[in-house]
Amino acid sequence: MEIVSTLTELQKRIHTWKKQGQKIGFVPTMGFLHEGHLSLVRESKRRSDVTVVSIFVNPKQFGPAEDYQVYPRDPERDRALLEREGVELVFYPPVEVMYPEGYKTYVEVEDLQDKLCGKSRPGHFRGVCTVVLKLFNLVQPDEAYFGWKDAQQVIILQKMVEDLNLPVKIVPLPLVRDHDGLALSSRNTYLSPEERRAALVLKKSLDLAEKLMVEGEREAGRIREKMIELISAEPLARIDYVEIVDLKTLERLETIGDQVLIALAVFIGRTRLIDNLRIVSGGIEK
Repeated sequence: MEIVSTLTELQKRIHTWKKQGQKIGFVPTMGFLHEGHLSLVRESKRRSDVTVVSIFVNPKQFGPAEDYQVYPRDPERDRALLEREGVELVFYPPVEVMYPEGYKTYVEVEDLQDKLCGKSRPGHFRGVCTVVLKLFNLVQPDEAYFGWKDAQQVIILQKMVEDLNLPVKIVPLPLVRDHDGLALSSRNTYLSPEERRAALVLKKSLDLAEKLMVEGEREAGRIREKMIELISAEPLARIDYVEIVDLKTLERLETIGDQVLIALAVFIGRTRLIDNLRIVSGGIEK
């Protein structure tokens, strides 16, 4: 496994693979890898000739009061995990390589970026789209793998790829949960044992939504009210949002249809966690 940190090194290796006709799979990450990330790596290994993983904590997607400085990092552990998975190349650039002095160019996907997480984290998806487009230009992947845990991110990046005619296929993969049902996240390490138990209320609220739908409830407002009621009963929980929206437009729905995203963001103590479930063609996908 190669580890490169400069654009020259990366582009040299990519050029060689492209010349050889290799299919390149790409998994962009911010490191501190968990099983969710590794599930993406394994799918890339299965579908591609070579797999590239980037590790870059992107400052442009953090707000001024957010956790950029303390975001968990463990590069040695990350490298060991990726080597074990047989990754061919890890791109590990410093900030000044991705954003040199005088950097002024950004990418935005209008409308979609201002809903859900974008509403409470202004500028977040501007930073996400900018860094992902830069990485796509550098790695030139045939396919790029993302988890449905960040559902809004997947939807926005799919739209960016479509609108800019990028020659890469976004491959979304299922959300991965821990043994207790909590969606895997690097930020889970912030939780105390008590907060960890309280955080299970996110999954419980989605389970409640699923139960109500199975029982025949189709009024989105009623489902949302019941979810909010359940979460609000947890003393350590503070709701950022609970929304039931169209899976493509992210517009709030009145009635459950065939393309639905039920998404929520909840603070447990000081830690903001997200979770979701999707309804596709009448079937529930978690």
